[in-house]
Amino acid sequence: QVQLVESGGGLVQAGGSLRLSCAASGSIFSINTMGWYRQTPGKQREWVASITNSGRRNYADSLKGRFTISRDNAKGTVYLQMDSLKPEDTAVYYCNSYSAGGSAYWGQGTQVTVSS
Repeated sequence: QVQLVESGGGLVQAGGSLRLSCAASGSIFSINTMGWYRQTPGKQREWVASITNSGRRNYADSLKGRFTISRDNAKGTVYLQMDSLKPEDTAVYYCNSYSAGGSAYWGQGTQVTVSS
């Protein structure tokens, strides 16, 4: 079992930055990939970025250059640095982890609101 807790969301003006954190606990040794998704009301959850335990990063094409994912394996923590934020980035951001055995876990989400 893995538990994920996000933090760092909030209200920011367009053009500003936020850094989200997601702390994993439990069987963190089993985690392979960690990532971030986001969701707005009435829409499907959208993949944002992911990072493997070897540091390989992948991003949604539309977010490349503005968002940066990083990870501290020793702490079981993944971060999402969001720069040049736009109102359309407003969403609930969810942390996700996949373990080697195929188990997926989700955090409770953190709200990010970007004002114009």
